[in-house]
Amino acid sequence: MVRQRKIAIGALALGAGILSALAAGGFWGGLRLNLTPSYPLGIWRIQPIDREAVIGDLVFICPPDTPAFVLGVERGYLPAGLCPSGTAPLIKTVVAVVGQVVEVGDSIVIDGIELPNSRIRSMDAEGRPLSVFAGGQVPPGSVFLHSDFDGSYDSRYFGPLPASGILGFAAPVLVLAP
Repeated sequence: MVRQRKIAIGALALGAGILSALAAGGFWGGLRLNLTPSYPLGIWRIQPIDREAVIGDLVFICPPDTPAFVLGVERGYLPAGLCPSGTAPLIKTVVAVVGQVVEVGDSIVIDGIELPNSRIRSMDAEGRPLSVFAGGQVPPGSVFLHSDFDGSYDSRYFGPLPASGILGFAAPVLVLAP
C-alpha cells in the first residue's frame, strides 16, 4: 500500500511538473489562454509587430496602471495578470488611431461614422454604474480599442490606451469558433 502511494504521488508530481513546464514555455513563448467572451475562447499567440498599429489590427495590449483597470480587476471584468495594471494582456481590435475623433452617445462614432456593435451601457451586468469615456481626439501615442462583444470592457469605458502597451498581434492558435 505504501509503495502504491509513493508511485501515485510520484506520478502526480511528474504530471504537475510537466504541466508547469508547458505553461511556462507557453507563457515565455508568447502563448496566452483567452477565457473571456470578447474573442473566441482558446489558445492565442502574441506575434511580433514591427510597425505602428493601424485600424483593424487585432492586438494584445497591456493596459496602464490606472483606476479604470484596478476597477476592472476588482469587479471581475478583467482577469488578473502580469501587466503593470495587474491585469492579463487584453485582446482588442484597434478602431481609431492618433488624430481621429471619437464621439460617445448611445454608441461610438469615429470621424462621423458609427462603429458597429458599440452600444454604450450605463450599468454592468450586476447593475453597477459604468464610467463612459467622454470622447475626443485620440492623442499622440495612443489607440482606441474595441471588441464586438456587447459586454466587452474596452475603450468605450476607459478611453484610448498608450500604443506603447501593445505586445503584438493576437493570432489564434487553437480556438473555439463562436
